[in-house]
Amino acid sequence: MRKLSANDKQTISSFSSGLSAAILLIVLISLVSFIVLKGSAYFWPVQVYGVTTYNADYNHIDGASDHALDSARRAFVPSALDIDEFNEALANKLSAQFAGSNLPMPRIVIEKVDAIYQINLYSGAIQYGNFQQISTPDSERYQLDELNNVVADVAIFQNELRDIQNNYLSILHRDIAQLNQSDVSEQAPARLKELEQFEYWQQKADVLSQKIASYHLVFIDASGQPFDILVKDIRLLFQPNMMNLFDKVSYSGKKIIEFVSDSPKQASTSGGVFPALFGTVVMVLLMAVIVAPFGAMAAIYLHEYAPNNMTTSIIRICVSNMAGVPSVVYGVFGLGFFVYTLGGSIDTLLFSDALPSPTFGTPGLFWAALTMALLTLPVVIVSTEEGLRRVPEGLRAGSYALGATKIETIWKTVLPVASPGIMTGVILAIARAAGEVAPLILVGAVKFAPSLPVDAEFPFVHLERQFMHLGVFIYDGAFHNQTNTQGSSMMFASCMLLLLIVFILNLFAIIVRNRLRARYVRM
Repeated sequence: MRKLSANDKQTISSFSSGLSAAILLIVLISLVSFIVLKGSAYFWPVQVYGVTTYNADYNHIDGASDHALDSARRAFVPSALDIDEFNEALANKLSAQFAGSNLPMPRIVIEKVDAIYQINLYSGAIQYGNFQQISTPDSERYQLDELNNVVADVAIFQNELRDIQNNYLSILHRDIAQLNQSDVSEQAPARLKELEQFEYWQQKADVLSQKIASYHLVFIDASGQPFDILVKDIRLLFQPNMMNLFDKVSYSGKKIIEFVSDSPKQASTSGGVFPALFGTVVMVLLMAVIVAPFGAMAAIYLHEYAPNNMTTSIIRICVSNMAGVPSVVYGVFGLGFFVYTLGGSIDTLLFSDALPSPTFGTPGLFWAALTMALLTLPVVIVSTEEGLRRVPEGLRAGSYALGATKIETIWKTVLPVASPGIMTGVILAIARAAGEVAPLILVGAVKFAPSLPVDAEFPFVHLERQFMHLGVFIYDGAFHNQTNTQGSSMMFASCMLLLLIVFILNLFAIIVRNRLRARYVRM
């Protein structure tokens, strides 16, 4: 057997490395492309087809059987496939369902319905139907040309109703509640006057509500049955099968804006992800404020002050091993130590009046940030120590030669040169915190939070509140929307957003690191 030469070994090594890199690159591109393709479907309008399924034995009804037509099931179905692909997909699905059955497979007829309207509601629901008429208190109109005028009328009534609710009813309701707390007599003139005013404005609000409810649009569904939709509930009305490229791009733009600025609706199958996006950003920023100084100080001690002995080596090994601990372990630790122990102690000391209802003794934003800071601490320590290790000893010697103390040398000479490594560690920690799920489920992130952790109410940042996180949102949606095409598209769109955030953070890290390196390394 011929012994391989040094050139052969180098060639084999280069080929293996190149092959591994190529396979990794192909897998990465395929994964990202799949997510982008599936996620983009959430923003792009799809075609709508009329699907008729004949339930009876079509061998006897094929042709002109009124009975068969009456017993058929009809529906409007949206699909990103063209009519032939959609027909084949449905046929394959039915074939699988009726395989091994004695029942005849029903016949399917698919047709493209150009006149169909897609109605996007403020609730997040989407309906399809053929327009029939606009109904107002004064007339019925059979053209959509005057829809904008009708919408304007409804908007006026809604503004009047909102004004009454905010400026009269809510104030009167608060005053009556204060009278109740003060045990003011039922027949007291002040209470009677408040009740009289409340009844007056409530009647006006009821009249306006009835007016608003009298403006509605009538559509016909696939089976020919009419259904009503209130004008106030309609967010968007359009004909998807009649849209040109410009209309589709415009629709996608509106959908993207809605996605990043609205709350999730319809069990997280429509709407947007703003609360999850906002909660993710607030949590990772709070985590960065905590982890950056602690990680940098720990690294400075290990590299600049700690003796080079076995104890220091053991500490370094422990720090490196902490990066390999499963993240759910950090979640369990955070729940037990931060939430129950620290949080319970804070409640006992500072919020005893609210007990037994916990204030900080329950999962919340602050405990989630602390847990994620602990999880990402090894990343910051290792990166910072690596940055400190790359500082030339000549710089330290020069600083000492000029009379600087050790702390002055570290603060003014070493840290600026090591700052690219510190920044890289912090940003990588932020990127990891943005994508983690398991520990956050235990210490504060929830499927739906009624309010944001930051608002205009004092103290403005509510560290004790639970919050929504983009990773948790995707995790929950992936388990509950597998059979819902729109919901799964929204989950892939959320994955796209999460990947974009991680990409931007990494890009930001590279830019900052290169600028700091260019500024200090040449000194």
